[in-house]
Amino acid sequence: MGFIDLSGSLGRHFGSIGVALNEISTRMTMASADHCSVTGPSAERAECCLGQLCKVLGVSDKLNIAIEAAIPEHVGLGSGTQMALAVGLALSQFYCLKLSVRDVAAITERGQRSGIGIGVFEQGGLVVDGGRGPQTITPPMLAQMPIPDSWRFILVLDQRGQGLHGQQEVLAFKKLPPFPRQEAEHLCYLLLMQGLPALAERDIGRFGEVITHLQRSVGEHFAPAQGGIFTSPEVAEAIAWLAGQGAVALGQTSWGPTGFCMVDGEGLAEVLTAKARQQFEHYGNLSFITVSARNTGGSVQVVGVENLPV
Repeated sequence: MGFIDLSGSLGRHFGSIGVALNEISTRMTMASADHCSVTGPSAERAECCLGQLCKVLGVSDKLNIAIEAAIPEHVGLGSGTQMALAVGLALSQFYCLKLSVRDVAAITERGQRSGIGIGVFEQGGLVVDGGRGPQTITPPMLAQMPIPDSWRFILVLDQRGQGLHGQQEVLAFKKLPPFPRQEAEHLCYLLLMQGLPALAERDIGRFGEVITHLQRSVGEHFAPAQGGIFTSPEVAEAIAWLAGQGAVALGQTSWGPTGFCMVDGEGLAEVLTAKARQQFEHYGNLSFITVSARNTGGSVQVVGVENLPV
């Protein structure tokens, strides 16, 4: 849901706020096998994570990973981090390695900018990370708060493209101008003294104002690299329309192209989502889904413990 200081003007780089979702997730099963086998959506990415982890940890990759569901790649929903952590925690349980989420994140080099993917896997809910300092391995979590059960997010996905990632993302950060220190200070204040208190008091209107302001500030800074505050003009149009219908907390997640907004009430969210689908049906490339916040972290279930390798 946004960064705080993109240039490290206050001594720490990045710092971010984000939330875990229920309906879009990564689910897999790991079992012993005669040879390495990975099947299902995003299998290539999972196999890469498995190979990296097994090499560092010195364990066999003779495993079968069956991926039941995977978060869409490079659309701003944290797919890479969640996949790496899922594979790593499953591997840890399988070989009784007792790795923490942050152990796996460090091995797979996650959290190089935002620490949100790590924090939501650990705890769920809304999390705020403290960015990166000179000695940071993974960004520390500064706050974790549950999202009210009635709050819903409406996601707007553009099926045509992906946000910046990999080397493109690295180059984009290098080319961006310095983020103003005064704006970083302002965002810190807004988040600590306005956004988080509003969440604690279940004030979705004020919380939404803070997120919208943060998103606009960061989006304007990213605009030269992504072509505007939003990567997708169609997503931008849809988010503006949803705002006119009463939605709050308007923004783009990461480099997009996925946009998001919030409303209070599952029924209202479903009605607005249905209207949006009808309103923007002519584009053909947009999809709208209603999702809820997940207030718990990732889970690992172990079956057949007596058969674990020694």
